[in-house]
Amino acid sequence: MAFEGILLGMGNPLLDISSVVDEDFLKKYDIKLNNAILAEEKHLPMYEEMASKPNVEYIAGGATQNSIKVAQWMLQIPCATSYIGCIGKDKFGEEMKKNSTAAGVNVHYLEDESAPTGTCAVCVVGGERSLIANLSAANCYKSEHLKRPENWALVEKAKYFYIAGFFLTVSPDSIQLVAEHAAANNKVFSMNLSAPFICEFFKDAQEKVLPYVDFVFGNETEARTFSKVHGWETDDVAEIALKISQWPKASGTFKRITVITQGADPVVVAEDGKVKQFPVILLPKEKLVDTNGAGDAFVGGFLSQLVQGKPIDACVKAGCYASNVIIQRSGCTYPEKPEFK
Repeated sequence: MAFEGILLGMGNPLLDISSVVDEDFLKKYDIKLNNAILAEEKHLPMYEEMASKPNVEYIAGGATQNSIKVAQWMLQIPCATSYIGCIGKDKFGEEMKKNSTAAGVNVHYLEDESAPTGTCAVCVVGGERSLIANLSAANCYKSEHLKRPENWALVEKAKYFYIAGFFLTVSPDSIQLVAEHAAANNKVFSMNLSAPFICEFFKDAQEKVLPYVDFVFGNETEARTFSKVHGWETDDVAEIALKISQWPKASGTFKRITVITQGADPVVVAEDGKVKQFPVILLPKEKLVDTNGAGDAFVGGFLSQLVQGKPIDACVKAGCYASNVIIQRSGCTYPEKPEFK
């Protein structure tokens, strides 16, 4: 099987500005742990403040890009993955290009002349993270870029697609184009619930694309928010996963599978009217560095096996392996080679 370009991701490329902070910092900027939000006016000074901290780190990130890089790392096949998003014409943008290309991903960025490359503040307290994204250039992605022959060729070549829910705030028309292509060509289209605010405030955009989604990923908080928003009146993650998997589909080629992670608790998989739970690899607290990128890494590991036609349990196992590696390091980074068997 030819693996070159088999998996295409599309999303918001962001440079993570990651630092350990304290409770006072969270209070000062009104930040909740284990959340992901878009920056408001009140958050803007925090980027400078974090940049001045002695332990600050800059890591190329953005949810979809993280997942694609992890899938690429797990596959160890040059250019098996491609990625599309928008960056600025600046130093951070150049860094991003260099980092992703070095990771083996075939990146086709739209470069915006007017906005700086997007950043994401990663505030770490006791290993837990909170994300505040200042999208800037990432917010400027236009479907015209996707339609250019050299970029649409990536869509034509790919057999699997992954887009984080965060991209719904930027270019829902681009998502729709890819979703409809996947349905018409019997390809696998996957998305992530991504954050409670996506389920709450971008409900219509999410519902419009959901019929096309073959794999829905998310964590327990996002699943419960999705349930609340849709008036399901249940907090039971297994029940919610099942309901999401039974949402009507645009194409009958694949049955939808819902995969919900729950931190240290088992991964919930709903498929074909049944729910299975898979235990994760438990990690002693002292080995936990930060949870930034854990969910993204899970998806990357999962997709690395899915594109090889492996069964779901092997995909979950790879997802658990990848997230276990990532939480023992700062940000969504990994050693040179995976040791996954």
